[in-house]
Formats: sequence, structure tokens, C-alpha cells
Amino acid sequence: MLSNEVKQSIITGNARHEGDTGSPEVQIAILSERIRLLTEHLKEHKKDHHSRRGLLKMVGKRRGLLNYLQSKDIERYRAIIAKLGIRR
Repeated sequence: MLSNEVKQSIITGNARHEGDTGSPEVQIAILSERIRLLTEHLKEHKKDHHSRRGLLKMVGKRRGLLNYLQSKDIERYRAIIAKLGIRR
């Protein structure tokens, strides 16, 4: 679970303008952090299939947001991929 402080720092680091919390870049960054934390959890708890299903749903949601961003603005897509270190 993300703490409020971590979430706020992610939002401020990826916001396009003041008060931006819903842009695809912010959503992708938050999902990426949640995916990273859940992946670490699953390395230790290999049989936690309920959390694994949630992880797969998050990965799919992030993939959808990335596809949307790629179709709308390729430069913003390339920037967020480079910033977060996500490879396709």
C-alpha cells in the first residue's frame, strides 16, 4: 500500500500542471509504483494467488493507459516510458 507522502511525491513529480492528479502520466506512475511493491511482496509470498490476480489487473490497466497515451501523443508516451524505465 502506498503511503500518502509517497503518492503525493509521485503526483508532483509527474503532474502536467498544478493540481493535476488524473492525467495518464500520473496514473501510470502510481500504478508502476504499486506494481513494484506488489512484485516484491509476491517474491516472498509465492502462493498468494489473490494478490497475483490484482497485480495482473494493474499491469493490464497500465498497459491500457500506455496504449492510450501512445495513440494520443507519442512524445508524452516516450517521455513517461523513459522516466519510469518501463520497456515494451
